[in-house]
Amino acid sequence: MPRFAANLSMMFNEHAFLDRFAAAAACGFKGVEFLFPYEFPVDEVASALKGAGLTQALFNMPPGNWAEGERGTACLPGREKELMAGVEKALLYAEALDCKTVHLMAGIKPADVPDEKLEATFAANLAAVAKACAGQRITVVIEPINQRDMPGYFLSYQGQARRIIERSGAINAKVQMDFYHCQIMEGDLTRRLEGQVAQVGHVQVASVPDRHEPYDGELNFPHLFAALDRVGYAGWVGCEYRPRGRTEDGLGWAAPYGIKGTGA
Repeated sequence: MPRFAANLSMMFNEHAFLDRFAAAAACGFKGVEFLFPYEFPVDEVASALKGAGLTQALFNMPPGNWAEGERGTACLPGREKELMAGVEKALLYAEALDCKTVHLMAGIKPADVPDEKLEATFAANLAAVAKACAGQRITVVIEPINQRDMPGYFLSYQGQARRIIERSGAINAKVQMDFYHCQIMEGDLTRRLEGQVAQVGHVQVASVPDRHEPYDGELNFPHLFAALDRVGYAGWVGCEYRPRGRTEDGLGWAAPYGIKGTGA
């Protein structure tokens, strides 16, 4: 049975961020993920997590200047010093939260830099980040993100992610396979999962095309959840979706998996 982690950046927005941990636990979630914790003191985040009895499945390393449109710096030449300072900050949170998987964002492709240089930079930076994380037994994941939601993002395809990981030589780097992004860019989710499951370090789900609860749209989620079990995927499945309304009212899809809400 898949292990679902509530994404607290998108779900339970009826509550203040630090209150979302308890709200997720009350619905039966055992794990949580979120984008960025850095505006909150690490001890407050850790207290909310541990007080709710949850596991921190994933969070993102600092992405550069998010407010100015940056979406990571790992592929950007000349940003290495800033990148590694962000890694150091992320590791403080990872240690306090006992989180064993962190997401390294690639960045938006500059118009004047060739793809080969961006990929070489990304691979070299991934190697350095993975090495820095190895002492805490942390897996670094990189995520292909669709071009509709994040135009210009450098990493958009599963094969591209696997190639960069292989090029990095990092043994503690894996693919973050988001079914929502992958369906938009490539489709054929079952076969792609089967072909790379050993290289997948984290999975995320949302309906396509609207990124809502995973029970309608163009994807057959019961099939995909069963496929995760069949191929032996044992990691977390992050629920990175935008609820149509109150989060608790839309958790009917998760009832077969031990998560309770108040509606379908």
